[in-house]
Amino acid sequence: MEENKTVGEDEREQEIWSWGAGTEGQLGTGRLQDEHTPQLLHYFSSFAPISSLSCGGAHVIALTPDGRVLTWGRGTSGQLGHGEMVNSLQPKPVKAVEGLVISHASAGWNHSGFVSDTGLVFTCGDGSFGQLGHGDYKSQCTPIEVSYFSSKHVEQIACGMRHSLVLLRDTLGDQVYGFGSGKRGQLGISNDKVKSASLPRITLGLTEVNIISINANGDHSAALSAGGHLYTWGRGFHGASDSYFPHCFPADLSFNLVALGWNHALVQTSEHKVFMIGGYHHGVLGDPQKTALMKHTSAESKEGIMQIIPNLEDNEVLHIAAGAEHSALVTGNGSVMTWGWGEHGQLGLGDTVDQTDPQVVSLGNLAEERAITRVYCGSGFSFVLRTYDGHSQIR
Repeated sequence: MEENKTVGEDEREQEIWSWGAGTEGQLGTGRLQDEHTPQLLHYFSSFAPISSLSCGGAHVIALTPDGRVLTWGRGTSGQLGHGEMVNSLQPKPVKAVEGLVISHASAGWNHSGFVSDTGLVFTCGDGSFGQLGHGDYKSQCTPIEVSYFSSKHVEQIACGMRHSLVLLRDTLGDQVYGFGSGKRGQLGISNDKVKSASLPRITLGLTEVNIISINANGDHSAALSAGGHLYTWGRGFHGASDSYFPHCFPADLSFNLVALGWNHALVQTSEHKVFMIGGYHHGVLGDPQKTALMKHTSAESKEGIMQIIPNLEDNEVLHIAAGAEHSALVTGNGSVMTWGWGEHGQLGLGDTVDQTDPQVVSLGNLAEERAITRVYCGSGFSFVLRTYDGHSQIR
């Protein structure tokens, strides 16, 4: 397979690039090795275009505009949904959901979730913490419908390290549910510690809020409201105490995107600025410009300090992503920038060095201004999906 090939006009409908940790096939290169620079993947053309990706611990889920599902990477817990517990070096269709139009999917550490356009939700993979929501602690190698929601219309699922969240569509009151491990409060189902829940339970504190998106990674959970408010619960950021039910982040800003890592979160505002919460491990920013976004953050604030991402000049940010300990974003001119943990080459900069400031990733001499670019991060790897004019069905 050729690497870093310049793309001809006949191939320019869409490009998919990957880099970082690859020893379990998650990069889709057909090789079991880390890659320190972006690799252009060629055989996706038979499935093209791809509308969205979700990257987990070491596996990837891809959706097509017509609702087909492809998965690859680590499959030893059944998270690929292929009916077996083995890795896959190349994308394979998930045959168990082929009769459905899958509109949303999420890859967790070792489990996966799929939502159909009719509002059904299916899960597979590691179930040892109840994160599949089937009322037991069994793993599944084929997507199984979460029967609890059979009479409800599910809009989204978010899979974290050992827990899952579900968002219902157009439901007043009980919109968000959690299941799986709850030791750090990431389910938001009780004011007290809950070890685990194998059946979905209502997440508290959001009944009067119109939630439009949910996010989970590590032991963190987050949600965004239609009014641009950010709610977080679970493991505390920057050494703060854990939150056992959602708290509204006290910032005088309107947020429209959130990306969670293991120790940090990125948030994007409606004005296309990006801030980071936490990040005191590999993802830490160099000489961060700490900002008093909160009216007055008290010393006992549970949320942690929010920092503006430096060195972006006046660039608007159009998309964000977070891995375990690394971060990525897309600027208004189509540039991809990364920083944080670099041990596996997940920053795509040609080395394994950590970076404390955003660095531009080289993706070749391409007509970036004619493309819609999205970036996605797994725990130690990254993907870029770039779709050119006339084929921009990505989300």
